[in-house]
Amino acid sequence: MKIFDLKKQLNNFTAKQRKEDHTIGLVPTMGALHTGHISLVKKALLENDLVVVSIFVNPTQFDKKDDLEKYPRTFEKDIELLKQVSDNIVVFAPTVDEIYEGNVTSESYEFDGLDKVMEGEFRTGHFDGVGTIVELLLRTVAPDKAYFGEKDFQQLQIIRKMAEIKNLPYEIIGCPIEREPHGLAMSSRNERLSKETREEAGFIHTTLQAAQAEFGTKSATYIKDWVKSEFEQHPLFDLEYFEIADENTLTPALKIQNNQKYRAFIAVYADGVRLIDNLRLN
Repeated sequence: MKIFDLKKQLNNFTAKQRKEDHTIGLVPTMGALHTGHISLVKKALLENDLVVVSIFVNPTQFDKKDDLEKYPRTFEKDIELLKQVSDNIVVFAPTVDEIYEGNVTSESYEFDGLDKVMEGEFRTGHFDGVGTIVELLLRTVAPDKAYFGEKDFQQLQIIRKMAEIKNLPYEIIGCPIEREPHGLAMSSRNERLSKETREEAGFIHTTLQAAQAEFGTKSATYIKDWVKSEFEQHPLFDLEYFEIADENTLTPALKIQNNQKYRAFIAVYADGVRLIDNLRLN
C-alpha cells in the first residue's frame, strides 16, 4: 500500500498507472473508517485496477466548529483496516494547506434547489463545502469512477449535479447503506454515542421501515405527523426533521405521484450527535 500526502506525488503515480491502461476508482472519506467505507472500497476494487482512498477531514463542510473539532481522527487504525482489504489501494491524506493551497473557502454552486431542503435547511453552506472538496478531489485524482454511500443520499445527488454542471467526465456511483446489527446506519459519528444509545438508535431505521409500510396507503402528511409523534414519545432522541421527497429532485412530496420514486429522509440528535438516515419508499 502506498500513502501520499502531496498531490504531485499522487499525480506522478496515477500517471504511470494510466500508461499501463489501469483503471482508477476513488473513494473519498473523512477517515474514522468503518464497514460502510470498506464496502465502498471493495466495490471500487471489483470495478477498477487501483483504488485511491482519500482521508481528509474537510473544514469547509462543517457548519459548527465544535463538530469539526470533535470529528474522530483515527489515521493509523484506518490504514491497518485498509491493509487488510487489498494491496491495490493508494491512500491520499493531504493537509488542509495542500488541498486548499492556503485558500480555505468554499466555491458557491447552483445546485438547482437540491441544497435548499432537508440538510441544506439546517446546515448553512454545508453543500458548497462538500461540492468544493469533491470537485478538488475528482480533479486531482481524475478517476474513472468515484464511489459514495447512499446514507448521505442528498449529498450523492448534489455531487452528481456538481459533476454535471462542471462537465466532469467521472462516473459517480451510489452504494447501498451498510447498517449495524440493530439497524443504525453506519457512520463515523456513531463512535460518539453511548452503548445504550447506539443500541436504541435502531429505532430510527425501524421508524423509517414503518413509514415505508404505510406509504401508498396513507398520505405524506399523515406519515410525517405519525413519525413526529413517535419521536416525541422517545426520550433519547430529538427529531430535527423527517421528510418524504422525490428521489431525483429532492422536492418534498405534497401529493404522491404514481410515476415518481420517493425516499424518506430523517435527521435525529442523540447524545448531542447528529444522525441521518434515509430509505426508498417505492
